[in-house]
Amino acid sequence: MDTAPPDAPAASVEIEPAILYFGTPVVLLSTENEDGSFNLAPISSAWALGWTVVLGLGREGQTARNLAARPDLVISLPSAGQWRAVERLAPLTGRFPVPPTKPAGCRFEPDKFAAAGLTPEPSRHVRPPRVAGCPLQLEARAERVRPDAAGSFVVVEAAVRTVHADPAVVVPGTDHVSPAAWRPLIYNFRHYFGLGPELGHSYRTRTPTAGR
Repeated sequence: MDTAPPDAPAASVEIEPAILYFGTPVVLLSTENEDGSFNLAPISSAWALGWTVVLGLGREGQTARNLAARPDLVISLPSAGQWRAVERLAPLTGRFPVPPTKPAGCRFEPDKFAAAGLTPEPSRHVRPPRVAGCPLQLEARAERVRPDAAGSFVVVEAAVRTVHADPAVVVPGTDHVSPAAWRPLIYNFRHYFGLGPELGHSYRTRTPTAGR
């Protein structure tokens, strides 16, 4: 009988997970409602191309509706220690009545900042506020809002105008975010995680560190 060597990798299995959130930073999106108040929503489908941030949103949510009509927004990135505030936001929606596509237990909340225990902070170039206490806050404008390929979600391409950073996460005397100090909140298959210790760095990094 043939046997695999002891160090051979296990054969893969085909699975059909309910979601594919394989580990991305959480962001909090501030947008403007029709009446001039502000909505705040946590999402985990966000990634950057240069100074463009691509966002994936639920089609029926208040954020997607706001950005289609009022494109200014703020992308605030919470630290790992703020996960409880993020989770307090998770079951809330700015839509009334609550869309039937929302998960069970979702409820309407007009003042999400207060409900989550978060504080709005004025922005410089856009009307929606930043989230005070978030180490990175990006003022941006949605330049393109379109359906995804399946028609179930909305894809937003947001051009970042201004980056606000807590000095504690910036390498002194530079414009670099310090990877050793930056501790984003990671949403990993619907569980919250922080970062572990550094394993190494890319050859492309320009961030100054000791010994390099």
